[in-house]
Amino acid sequence: MSFLLNQILDDAARERPDHPAVRCAGNELTYRELVGAANGLARTLLEAGVRSGDRVGIHLPKRIETVVAVYGVLKAGAAYVPLDPKAPTPRLAMVAKDCTISAIVTTHERAASLLSQIDGPPPRLVVLVDDGAGVSDLPSTVIDFDSASRPASDPSVSTIDTDVAYILYTSGSTGVPKGVTLTHRNALTFVEWSASRIGVEPGDRLSNHAPLHFDLSVFDLFLAAFGKATVVLVPDEIAFLGTELARFARSERITIWYSVPSALTLLSRTGRDPGAFPDLRTVVFAGEVYPTRDLRALRRVVPAAALWNLYGPTETNVCTYYRVDDIPEDDRPISIGRACENTEVFALTDDGSLAGVGEVGELYVRGATVMRGYWGRPDKTAEVLVTSPLPAHAGEHVYRTGDLVRLQPDGNYDFLGRRDHQIKSRGYRIELGEIEVVLHGHPALADAVAVAVPHEEWGRAIIACVVPNEGMEITTSDVKRHVAERLPRYMVPSRVEVLDELPRTSTGKVDRRRLGDVVSESTAALRGAGPGG
Repeated sequence: MSFLLNQILDDAARERPDHPAVRCAGNELTYRELVGAANGLARTLLEAGVRSGDRVGIHLPKRIETVVAVYGVLKAGAAYVPLDPKAPTPRLAMVAKDCTISAIVTTHERAASLLSQIDGPPPRLVVLVDDGAGVSDLPSTVIDFDSASRPASDPSVSTIDTDVAYILYTSGSTGVPKGVTLTHRNALTFVEWSASRIGVEPGDRLSNHAPLHFDLSVFDLFLAAFGKATVVLVPDEIAFLGTELARFARSERITIWYSVPSALTLLSRTGRDPGAFPDLRTVVFAGEVYPTRDLRALRRVVPAAALWNLYGPTETNVCTYYRVDDIPEDDRPISIGRACENTEVFALTDDGSLAGVGEVGELYVRGATVMRGYWGRPDKTAEVLVTSPLPAHAGEHVYRTGDLVRLQPDGNYDFLGRRDHQIKSRGYRIELGEIEVVLHGHPALADAVAVAVPHEEWGRAIIACVVPNEGMEITTSDVKRHVAERLPRYMVPSRVEVLDELPRTSTGKVDRRRLGDVVSESTAALRGAGPGG
């Protein structure tokens, strides 16, 4: 029985050593090769001074070596911290500093850029992939991937299931990203549930569409190893190119697909023939609301595939599920379903009572998948990990999601939206406050607010409402460029509204409701516009 995520890999290598474990862009590693490479990297990290419980950053584009890095870090007893390859370097430096990473698995070029932005002593550095940059003055160890792939013994670091396995950084309302700490037990509970409920077999080929810093990647990487199956990485450059995605799914004979709905919408629009994806037997989606109209289009393309809607904040992994057998003919949203096995969810109304059938309440989650907390942020942790108000759970901590739901007579929950200003756009969870912090840093702006409006494909789109300083002018491109230099691309506003002043309430606060009315007429212009475009 496996208690650690890396033990899943060891089990697969023992039982099916010559079976393909991971593929990317025509390259492939068997389970024997993958475990050998991971053991080699783990030993290199330990020799460099990494110790059990340390944090190791992974700053690589999506490739086979990225999977080696994940398992190598875990085998060293450390926690991996994915660094978004497309995020601005200052943000990555902020993350690296926040969790005090002791090493970075990256390339020469990326390391040089990142280290130049980190204040204080630099972390120990391991360069996994030599990109030919030839930077020689870095405190680095270059790993020859060919030799690293040869058999190496497991370093057998003492680790238990409640140790942190990885830290995923989400947008923070104060402008500082929050590190969600998740243990081996948190992730394994979800992986084991996925295997028992959704199913996986050695002959399966799972797509890995989500980037490593997105929690959807946990399903792909670890469920594949759990089932002794093959995970096929979707190259970053085709992740949102419909024609290329369709070609990838067909040529790689993908049987299990998991992604945000917006990516699946691209697939269904490209492959309209019911036989376009003959190998797909299971399609799983999460991260954002799937427009019912688009889900009907997907069903026409994959008429025989099982469709699963999964729900859960990063802090809980997946906590509810819904198998979509019947899709409404109207635009009623798809249910987020009921609690996963070994997980409990319940909703509380505004007066603190348990929400009954038909009542609206905030969703709470209890179970082994719930995070340990936010790294180094006990104040923020205390806001969401609260003592259960239900007598049956006296003394236990439960996660307060901030999501509003309605319980249906059949026991399933409908998702209604966020209680606060946190939104989901294209599958990414975004704190509008973090965007506002960046906007307020522009020297030409006197005031700024980020507003989310409905969008047919993304779920929500972001509009920046800005007020220039007296006597100063500002352009849309100036604002977008300012944000793009400091935040990930998916957080760049799709539209900028330049106003003379922001509407305010009688208490002097920005009246977001009235502001939403001001910008609502521009929503139609967002349809089809790319982020930051």
